[in-house]
Formats: sequence, structure tokens, C-alpha cells
Amino acid sequence: MNALKTPILSAFIIILVASTLGLLTNSYIQLVLLFLFVNSIMGMSLNLINGYTGQFSLGHAGFVAIGAYFTAILTTKLPFPEGILGLPVAILISLGSGLCAGLVGYFVGLPSLRLKGDYLAIVTLGFGEIIRVSLNNITFFGGSIGISSIPSLPELNLGGFIIDKFVISLIFATFWALLCFFVIWRLLKSSHGRGFLSVREDEIAAEAMGINTTQMKVQAFVVSSFFAGIAGSLYAHFTNYVSPASFTFLMSIDAVIMVVLGGMGSMTGCLASAFFITLLPEILRSLKEFTGGVDLRMVIYSLALIFIMILRPQGLFGEKEIFHLWRKNDKTTP
Repeated sequence: MNALKTPILSAFIIILVASTLGLLTNSYIQLVLLFLFVNSIMGMSLNLINGYTGQFSLGHAGFVAIGAYFTAILTTKLPFPEGILGLPVAILISLGSGLCAGLVGYFVGLPSLRLKGDYLAIVTLGFGEIIRVSLNNITFFGGSIGISSIPSLPELNLGGFIIDKFVISLIFATFWALLCFFVIWRLLKSSHGRGFLSVREDEIAAEAMGINTTQMKVQAFVVSSFFAGIAGSLYAHFTNYVSPASFTFLMSIDAVIMVVLGGMGSMTGCLASAFFITLLPEILRSLKEFTGGVDLRMVIYSLALIFIMILRPQGLFGEKEIFHLWRKNDKTTP
């Protein structure tokens, strides 16, 4: 992991420069920055299923919704402590959101992952829609109105030194994003990870070698669902509002784009594409002022995706990681 020092140092310098220029005091930029982490966790978690296990899931938004609503209900129905006590509570709630989504992922994955290809995609798509429609019609979950007034992460007062909510949220999101990265990274380097890859490369050969392919796929599905639930918990804290309209089929499609665009089987590629998918529409938003009110944002965004996939059909990084590009003398580079 020494190779990660340079990218992390670069990210730290970028944040420091942005802070010096006063960009991080803008609430809109703050929200976009926090969403970079939400989308990164969502993309990395789906990459475990689609990229490394070779399955095709289209219901990731459903697991994000489960995590978001778990956090929304607990923090609005029960007292959410202020100050430093709020942080461990927020961590426990996020952990509970992930476990809840992982449990549902187990029960969904156990029967559905015996299917393959298009059939699995249809089943997971149906699951995501069942979750959304259920949330839309159950009063306890707020119906179509959703749940508002979800508490943000608390600010800290350390002997008169105030750390505001944005900095706490940024640290909180960074913690979960790094945890997601390293858990999946270490998992892929273990015997279970080899099992995931064997399922992706040739499921019949993997079965012939004695690997329980269904068990491998369910394990990947549960871990992926767990981190999707964490992403949902962060989403709830950062937006202070959740509704069924937030977790549509388009969110699942965005997650799939992150995986395919970054390179199926590349963790850092997935991170790069998550940044691209999050930032490009926001950067293009200002174009409306120059086109007389005509919104060309999604047209340019879609064309950019098409051109990238034509020029780089294997994704931005393919199966490589950014370390292979960063470290010119890396002898592990294929």
C-alpha cells in the first residue's frame, strides 16, 4: 500500500489548495465533495459483484435505499446526540445500515445468484424496484414525501476550538471510503478473492475445481450490499432528506457506469470514474447560462461517455490500478 502514498498526498494537497482559495466554504461545493465519497463507495461496492465476480446486478440503488432509510428512521425517531457523543452513535448507525442492507442482500442473493447473465440482471432490477415501490406506499417510511430533518453529523467543540459539520462529515466519509477500499482490496488478495475471480473467468472450471460458486457469489453480494448500505447512510446524513425518488433505476445505472467506465476489475479506476460521473454534470451545469436556457448538460455528458467507451472500451484503467501508472518502475505492472 506504499504506492497509495502519492495519490493520497496529491488529494490532500488539492483539498488544502481548495481550502486556501476559499472554495470549501461554499455549501454547494461542499455537498458535491461529500457526494464524491458516497458515489465512490457505491461504485467500489458494485465493482465487487460486476467487476470481480462477473455477475451483472442492476438493483444496487435498492441496497443504498435500505441503508439510507435505516439511518433516517433511527435518527429522526430517536434522539440523536450532539457534540462528540454523536460521532460514535453515527458510526454505529452507519454500521447498522450496512448490516441491514447486507442481511437483505443475503436473502436476495441466495436464490437469485443461482441465475446467470441477463436473468440475474432482471431479478436484481426487479428487487430494486420492489424496494422503491414499497417505500413509496408504506406510511411508516413517509410514503412518496419521504423523511426530512435527518440530523447532520454534529460539530465538535474541543475546548473552544470548533470543528464544523462539513469537516466532520468529510472525515467521516473518508473513513468509510478508505475502509471500503481496504476491505475489498484485502478480500480480493485472499483465497475468497481468488474464488471470486475464478467465478468471473470460468464458472464451470471453478466448479470443476471444487469451488462452491454460488457461495462465492453470495459472499460477494453480501459484502457489496453492506457497503451500499453504508453509502446510503452517508447519503441520508449529507442531504438531510430521503425519498423513494432518490433511489430510482437511474442510480443503479450510474453505479454500473462507474464500474464499466473505470474498468471492470480496477478499484482505483472505479474511484476515478466515480469522480468523473459526479463532477462532470455539475461542471456542465453552468453551460445553461451561455446557451440561452437550453440545458445541454446531459447531452454533452452522454456524448462524453460514448466517446470514452469507443476510445477505451476496456474502461479508463482496464484491469490495472493507478499505482501501475504512478510508479513507472513497478515490476508488477502487466
